[in-house]
Amino acid sequence: MVVNLGIGLPTKVVDHLPPDFPVCLHTENGLTGIGPTLPADQANRNLIDAGGAYVSTVPGSAFFDSATSFAMVRSGRLDLTMLGAFEVSRQGDLANWKIPGKFSPGVGGGIELAQKARRVVILTTHTDRAGNPKLKDECTLPLTARGCVSRIFTEMAVIDVTPKGYALVEIAEGVSLAEVREATGAPLVVSDTTLPVF
Repeated sequence: MVVNLGIGLPTKVVDHLPPDFPVCLHTENGLTGIGPTLPADQANRNLIDAGGAYVSTVPGSAFFDSATSFAMVRSGRLDLTMLGAFEVSRQGDLANWKIPGKFSPGVGGGIELAQKARRVVILTTHTDRAGNPKLKDECTLPLTARGCVSRIFTEMAVIDVTPKGYALVEIAEGVSLAEVREATGAPLVVSDTTLPVF
């Protein structure tokens, strides 16, 4: 798989993959074949991911300009993109680039990644800093893309976006179903079978 890691929590994924994991990581600023992040004293200062963290290479890494990188995105060559989120709606709409009244450097590649990757999954906290749900019935913030999200990973649960709304797939150890429901701003479809725990 060719997998793009978005800015924020998704960039941390690279440090949790075993070295022989069969995936080619992509960053929109022009690198495929991303290895673990490195501290500044060990890093090649020319090798950064989209969020500015120092990364390493792996055998087979390739470097290219942003035009080539976005040609890969626009032509549908990304199997998966993992993005952060401010809000997700139960229809899979994504808002992840702007909170009105706060500084934003711009939408960057988020719109194209959300629209063109074959699958979009979200890595985010279940609630914002004020404790408000990020998983909502409808997004209230400016949208990045409509109907693009298929799965959401939070510290509390793994949730799929389905035609019936949010479906609870897994629950975190020590977290109750009532807590997940309370932290989610839309109804949850819950299977009658025992939920897997992570």
